[in-house]
Amino acid sequence: MNKPHSRNVLFLCTGNSARSVLAEATLNALSGGRFAAYSAGSHPAGRVNPYALELIDGNGWPTAGLRSKSWDEFAAPGAPEMHFIFTVCDAAAGEACPVWLGHPTTAHWGVPDPAAVDGSDVQKRRAFRDAYTALRRRIELFLALPLDKLDAARTRQELAAIPQRADATLQGLAGAQPASHAAGA
Repeated sequence: MNKPHSRNVLFLCTGNSARSVLAEATLNALSGGRFAAYSAGSHPAGRVNPYALELIDGNGWPTAGLRSKSWDEFAAPGAPEMHFIFTVCDAAAGEACPVWLGHPTTAHWGVPDPAAVDGSDVQKRRAFRDAYTALRRRIELFLALPLDKLDAARTRQELAAIPQRADATLQGLAGAQPASHAAGA
């Protein structure tokens, strides 16, 4: 899975069933091989949420190989060395993480948990779409960074600023929609 000259990225959340899996699939699909994305959880749910798989499949991206797994797999001997690690849920960001191989650059890109939404299938799908949209925008900004030209301190600074930039962009887009669309009509 790890291609020559690619950088490894690990997305973390608690259950590794929704947000981190969406991020893994999105980065692998959009990066053109520049990055190899993985995901894991501190307390894996044991299965990927079906709404996440539906959304990934709906984008025409592969779902084979996506599974809910522990972050311990990536701290074990023989695991791929990570260059970047992003937490995508507040709970995982606050937990004591394993000792990672190498010296990965880390950042927190918190996104509300779509799996926590109670309601109809339409409401749940909307929550997953919203989480995906937020993660995709963060990933697009990450892919646009000139990482080879940034020193370590500047890279950390840029990565930490991505959620704020992404959210501002998404809020601007929501405000620019016609009233009928913005109201959910």
